[in-house]
Amino acid sequence: MPNWPARGLVDRIFASDEPGDIARLEAQARLIAAYEAAKWPRHPPTTADMVRYLMDQHGLSRADMAAILGTSSRVSEVLAGKKELSMAMIQRLRARFRVPADVLIPPATKRPARQAAKRSAP
Repeated sequence: MPNWPARGLVDRIFASDEPGDIARLEAQARLIAAYEAAKWPRHPPTTADMVRYLMDQHGLSRADMAAILGTSSRVSEVLAGKKELSMAMIQRLRARFRVPADVLIPPATKRPARQAAKRSAP
């Protein structure tokens, strides 16, 4: 493991009961968390990621998923991210895997706000 200054500080003060060390440890933890969030931001999983995860956890193949998603080509399109799930597919996935439907529905994309119509003075 590389010798990182932040890691060395944490290792030195981790077991301490001194109030100053505890405050330094908390501050260092916040700095490390901020660095990691900036360096490796978390991204919510895509619908395709969720379907792949369900397949993996239940030991299912693409052929097995065709019974749930409709056809083998539809399975390929969903896994490639080319097609979103229909409500019927979401209902079948929810019933088969007992997952909440909101996990399978992609987040709404924000639309640009409409500009207010300018009123001209009479």
